[in-house]
Amino acid sequence: MAVHDECKLKFLELKTKRNYRYIVFKIENQQVIVEKLGDPQDSYDDFTASLPTNECRYAVYDFDFTTNENCQKSKIFFVAWSPETSKIRMKMVYASTKDRFKRELDGIQVELQATDPSEMSIDIVKERAH
Repeated sequence: MAVHDECKLKFLELKTKRNYRYIVFKIENQQVIVEKLGDPQDSYDDFTASLPTNECRYAVYDFDFTTNENCQKSKIFFVAWSPETSKIRMKMVYASTKDRFKRELDGIQVELQATDPSEMSIDIVKERAH
């Protein structure tokens, strides 16, 4: 499975320049490509709405939060989205290439695996960020 250079480039921009709030990746023709870039002002709801209901995706989300000590922080989440309704073969392809793809993206701090939206609710993200 190849990883398109644009994936690493856009992730680097999200991490260093904060040009994007999130990036959604999909596997197409035996390679991982960028499917969607979220604007910096996009919300978490915009992000979750961008994931298809019946197809797998990888995504990264730059989550801003305030600590208990009132410090502004951000963490980069990697989301492995694999809805129950997606095809078995698709789930297998995404599951088998996830770790290799994740290694290409240097700087991921938290990983979430979700099969339905409740498994990646904003409350879970907040809990995992601290």
